[in-house]
Amino acid sequence: MTDNQVHPSSTPRGRSISHPDEPVRALLLGSRQRTHAHLQLDWEMEELAELSRTCGYEPTDVETITLQAPHAATLFGKGTIERIADRIVNEQIETVIVNDALLPRQQRNLEEAWRVTVLDRTEVILEIFAHRATTAEGRIQVEMAQLEHMLPRLAGGWTHLERQRGGVGLRGGPGEQQIEVDRRLVRNRLKKLKKQLEALTRQRTVRRQARTSVPLATCALVGYTNAGKSTLLNALTHAAVFADDQLFATLDPTSRMMQFASGRRVIVTDTVGFIQNLPTELVEAFASTLEEVSSATLHCIVLDGSHPDAASQLATVEATLDDMLCTQPRILLVNKCDLLGATERAQVLSTLRSHVDYPLIPIAAVTGDGLREVKSALDREAGTLVPETPANRPYQGQEQT
Repeated sequence: MTDNQVHPSSTPRGRSISHPDEPVRALLLGSRQRTHAHLQLDWEMEELAELSRTCGYEPTDVETITLQAPHAATLFGKGTIERIADRIVNEQIETVIVNDALLPRQQRNLEEAWRVTVLDRTEVILEIFAHRATTAEGRIQVEMAQLEHMLPRLAGGWTHLERQRGGVGLRGGPGEQQIEVDRRLVRNRLKKLKKQLEALTRQRTVRRQARTSVPLATCALVGYTNAGKSTLLNALTHAAVFADDQLFATLDPTSRMMQFASGRRVIVTDTVGFIQNLPTELVEAFASTLEEVSSATLHCIVLDGSHPDAASQLATVEATLDDMLCTQPRILLVNKCDLLGATERAQVLSTLRSHVDYPLIPIAAVTGDGLREVKSALDREAGTLVPETPANRPYQGQEQT
C-alpha cells in the first residue's frame, strides 16, 4: 500500500455512495427545534429528497422530529432511536439520510444503533459533486472535500488492530495502530492534492490575467442550483454548455464572450450553484473556482421564480455572496416566469422587489422572454463599470448578439 492509498476497510461503512441499478430504500429524517419554522424545514426536506434521488436513493418516507435540544451523542433521543430502529426492520430500510450535519460520533452511534448506513446532508452533496466534476481542477477539489470530511470519521475503524513490535529484544507498549497509518495517508494525500490544486490555480490566474489585460466587463451568473444559469448562458451567447433539469448540473465555470450593438463586449461566466446549508468543506475546497465569482465586475443572480421558496433561495444566494465578501453591483433575473400565471407572476415579482434594492428583470431563458432587457442591462452596466477604450468597444453598428 502506497502513501497515497487509504486502506479501503478503514473508511466508514457506507461512505461511498454509488448509483445502483436498483435504487436503495432510504428513510429521510429532519429535526427541528421548537422555534424552527415548520414551512422552512418542509422545503429543506423536499430538497433533501431531490438530492437523495440524484444520488440513486429511493426515499420511502420523510419524517421530521421535534427536539427539545440536540443530543450530543446521537442527535435524537433514546425513544426516537428505538422507534426508528423498529421502522428500519419492519420497512426494510437500507439507508437513513439525516438533513442535519452529523458529528462523527453521532454518525457512528446511529449506525451502531440502527445497523444501516447513516448519511447526512453534507455527504449526499459531496457525492453529487464527485459524480458531476469533469475537469481536473473540479475532481481535485471534490476529492479534497471528501477527504476533509472523512478524516475525523476514521476513528474507531481499527481499534482492534495494532502494528506488531519489531527488533531484537525490543520491549514496550503496542506499536502504531492502523487508524494512525490511515490518518497519515489521508493527510499526505491532502498535501499532494493541495499542491496540484495550487498549480492549477496559478494556471487559471494566468489565463484570467490574460483576459483582464483588456479592460472587459465580466458578468458572473450566480444563483441557487437548478435555477437555469446554464440555460441562460446558452440563450445569451449561443453556447452549448450542458444544461439539464437537475441539481448541480454545472460545477466547473464556463465563460463566453458577448458583443452588443453598441460594440461593447462582456464576458459572461456560468458558475456552480448554491444551496441551503452548503457544506463548509465545499466552500473551502472550491475557493479557486469561486474566484471567478469574486473577480467578476457584475453579478447576475438567476432565481427560479416558479419555486415556492424563491424568496428564501434568494436570501441563501445573497448570504453566500456576502460571506465571500462580494460587493459588486447585482441584477436579479427572475427566471421561469413562463411557468407562472399572470396573477401569481405579479405576486412573486412584487414580493421579490420588496427584498432587493437593485434592478429586477423577469425572464424565461427557455422561451427567450426578457432576454432583450437582460442584454440592454448588461450593455448599460458594462459601460458604467468599465472605462471605454478601443479594446473593449472597437467599433459600433454591429448587430446585437
